[in-house]
Amino acid sequence: MNDPRQAAVERMLPHRGGMLWIDRVLRCEDDDVSVEAVIRDDHPFLDGDQLPAWVGIEYMAQCIAAWAGGRALRRGEPVKPGFLLGTRRYQAHRATLALGLRLRIDAHCELFGDNGLGLFACRIYDGDEEIATANVSVFEPPDADAYLGNPNS
Repeated sequence: MNDPRQAAVERMLPHRGGMLWIDRVLRCEDDDVSVEAVIRDDHPFLDGDQLPAWVGIEYMAQCIAAWAGGRALRRGEPVKPGFLLGTRRYQAHRATLALGLRLRIDAHCELFGDNGLGLFACRIYDGDEEIATANVSVFEPPDADAYLGNPNS
């Protein structure tokens, strides 16, 4: 890996390979995170030169994962997987996202409980133009292996 920005992203997110869609973390603070992603020709959901707009939900989820990873690293804890529970009011102002588009994804933590449940207000931008919004619910269990029923945990 030659790009130090990508190395930083991989420290903060558990995603790997074709499922890591974030290119760099722009900022990661107590309640806010902004990331950047470029739609590349190897994207798993690319249809010709377009992505369906509903993939914006996963971009938002990965933005939140960057927030959770940054939070864990600041505490000296390992980055652990979390789970997308759902979205409310996902609105995309475009039907598709074009190949080569540079997205900025922002998430603001509205609440995050001791039980690992969180709610985030998310937005996706193309430059200064807001192209999608949603409220995203997530869950970060204290022990993801145990939560998934992994017999080795």
